[in-house]
Amino acid sequence: MTKNTGFWTNKPMTEFSHEEWESLCDGCGKCCLIKLEDVDSGEIHYTDVGCTLLDGKTCLCRDYANRKQIVPDCVILTPDRLEQIPWMPQSCSYRLIYEGKDLPDWHPLITSDPNSTHQAGQSVAGQIISEDDIDEDDLPTHIKDWNR
Repeated sequence: MTKNTGFWTNKPMTEFSHEEWESLCDGCGKCCLIKLEDVDSGEIHYTDVGCTLLDGKTCLCRDYANRKQIVPDCVILTPDRLEQIPWMPQSCSYRLIYEGKDLPDWHPLITSDPNSTHQAGQSVAGQIISEDDIDEDDLPTHIKDWNR
């Protein structure tokens, strides 16, 4: 039974308006972390290293409108691409809704507070460094488990 009510419970993701789609993001910043894939197992490991455009304090993209031009391997999330992106965080609102689950109680659409993700300790704010400040060879030493 769904406890949350809102546009995300009343229609398929493919019918969300642009504004609705964007509001589903909880602002955690986890999808913008550098991830490493184990070549043997295929397991994805998150790091505490953020994309060059990720603001480590606010978890916002510094140039959201032009992110794909600045960071060519940036993945633009759309409803039809969710199935192809298995590395989305377990707590990701897009992933949760795609999987037919509820939004967490701390989500801004539930709390009406844009800072609730940070206040609940569900974001990477203040806990990451920029990829600009690290040598790529050092990434394995920055693996971190963000699942809480």
